[in-house]
Order: sequence, then C-alpha cells, then structure tokens
Amino acid sequence: MEYEVDELRREATLMRAALEKGIDFTCVHDTCVVAPGELASGTGNQYAVYTPWYRAWCAYLHKHPTTLDEYPAPAKVADGLMQNIKPLFETPIPPAPPNKSLSAEEKKRFKSMWPPGEHEAKARLAKFLNERGKDYADKRNLPGTTGTSSLSVHFAAGTMATRTAVREAKAKNNGMLDGGSAGLKTWISEVAWRDFYKHVLVHWPYVCMNKPFKPAYSSIAWTYNPVHLSAWTLGQTGYPIVDAAMRQLLHTGWMHNRCRMIVASFLAKDLLIDWRLGERHFMEHLIDGDFASNNGGWGFSASTGVDPQPYFRIFNPKLQSERFDPEGEYIRKWVPELREVRGKAIHEPGKVKGYPAPVVEHKESRARALARYKEGLERGEG
Repeated sequence: MEYEVDELRREATLMRAALEKGIDFTCVHDTCVVAPGELASGTGNQYAVYTPWYRAWCAYLHKHPTTLDEYPAPAKVADGLMQNIKPLFETPIPPAPPNKSLSAEEKKRFKSMWPPGEHEAKARLAKFLNERGKDYADKRNLPGTTGTSSLSVHFAAGTMATRTAVREAKAKNNGMLDGGSAGLKTWISEVAWRDFYKHVLVHWPYVCMNKPFKPAYSSIAWTYNPVHLSAWTLGQTGYPIVDAAMRQLLHTGWMHNRCRMIVASFLAKDLLIDWRLGERHFMEHLIDGDFASNNGGWGFSASTGVDPQPYFRIFNPKLQSERFDPEGEYIRKWVPELREVRGKAIHEPGKVKGYPAPVVEHKESRARALARYKEGLERGEG
C-alpha cells in the first residue's frame, strides 16, 4: 500500500467498493520493511531523528526475523474465475497525457538504460552484492564511479521490495544487519532511509500538503527568479558539478544521491528558490521518483524537513566537486563544453567558450541565505 494522503483515500475507496460487492481486498505493507506504527521511542512517540530510529529498526528485525521472509506465491487462479476476470487483464493501459508523454527516442533510451521487471531487478541486486557491495561505504559518494546499486528504480516501481533487498544483503553479510562488512551494513542503512521517510509521512501527513516538516520554516522569504530556476533545471548555472548532475537527470531520469544533495542545496540556499519547486521538478523527471524519499531529501538539503542538516550548513559547490569528483570525470561526461579543461580547473573553469558564467557568486549567496533563513525563523517562531 501507499501512504500519501490521496493514495490512502484511494485504497479506502477500493476497499469499501470491494466489500460492497463481497470481494476480499487486502492491502499489505510491501513498500516498507517494517510497517509504520511498529517503532516508537521510549516515550511512545514516532521518531523524528534517523539514528535512534535506525537502531530501533534493526532491533525490531533482530527480534522479528520472519519480517524479512518472502511472501508465499499466490495460488493458481481457478479456471472459472480466470474467465470472469480476463477482461481486467485485457484492458489496455490508457495513454499518458500529452504533457507527460515520452517521445519514441526517450522510450527507447529509458528502456535501454532501465530494463524493467523483477528478473532484471534480481539480476541487478545479485551483481551489486557480488561485485560492489563490500566497497559501497568507500564509493557511494563518488558520482563518477559505479559504486551504487541503482535499485531505487525498482523499489519505486514495485518490481523489487526493499524487504527482498535487505534480506539478500543480510544473507550476503553473514546474517548481520548492523555489523559485518562496512559496505553491506552501510547499504542496508541507506535502504532503511526509505522506511524512515515513509514512517514520517504516515505520522505527519501534512508533509504531503506542500508544507515543510518544520512549521517555523514556513516564513522564509524565498525568491522566485525564473531565469535562475531555468538555468538550474537545464544545467546552465556555471557551476560544473551542479550542471553535470542536472543534465544527467534530464538525459537518464536518474541522479546520483550525492549530487541530489548538492543541487538541492544550491537551489534552496545559493539561489534561495523555494525548495518545493525543486521537489516538483525531481518528481516530474526522476524515473525512481518516490514521494516520501524525495520530500525527505529536499527537506534535509533545504533544512526544512525531518532530521535536516542545520540551515547554516551550506554546500560549497566547488568544494563538493573537488571532494567527490576529484578528477572531473563525472563533469566531463555530462558537460561536454568542459571536456578540454585540464586538472583542477574543471571545478572552477572561469571563461570557457560555450559555457555560462556562474549565475550567482557563492560567498555572497551564502551570506544572503544565512540572513534570510535567520529572518524567517525569527518570524516563524515569534
């Protein structure tokens, strides 16, 4: 089942309609490893900080190991019943509305990059666990390498349950969740973030309603500069790591998680544009778009969400680039205008033909963001 407000209303409507016709309708918590409501702090409240929540999540799975068991396959449908429901399976899928349709080239590209189906998901998981899992802790923040599993697409589409991924990773890690291989235990903890954000969504559903998790941050005076927003969406900001990430998103429908944090911080703090515009852009373009995870990620980077980075922590795009793409391989792949730039100049190339100058100056933007956040919090808490 899904936990967003509108989706829950849909599930309730389906259940009532089925009951009226004498049809058994069962919803299962298959998008989470541990169902929302199963974990509570010592005071009986929902956790709003990830680290203690994760300890409780691991403790729950240690205490209830069958939680990770695979659900039994459904029984074969009786022939007579199959005839009755055959029209359901023969009903064509409605076409996407024009503004959500993909071109023939895009359909071919995405299908090639992201082969669908459970078998593909299982093969991808096995390859990751066998070849890259143990190195995950060291390589997960490097967008220029293939250090992640890229299974988020299958988690979002439902072609693999996170429970399956955690069960297989635990088995590969000699039966351990929060011990053993540094790479595998780190990967399990990263998959668990999906559960955490869904638990938050269930307990504080107003995050579905265009509101920040922290009400005090509702009073920040955002800018709505259309030129800056367009430059960000198109990867034309003049900051190479930001532009590489945004162009990767447009071409592949996916972006490395480290880069998601960088570009989100840049939009909300360097450009001081309302983070919800970025959240929406991601959901409109990410092939692995998941509301809870996307909302949680934007809340973290913009410092408006649950368990966020402090508002005064503002990523310096150049330093992030130097740290996580030191040789500039990722930048050169996605920003062809900079492929001839050598050495560390790739992180701050200056004037390069065909490449835009920075849309803002980071030092000045940082000072502006700090002042604007401080003013907004004073209003929100006053």
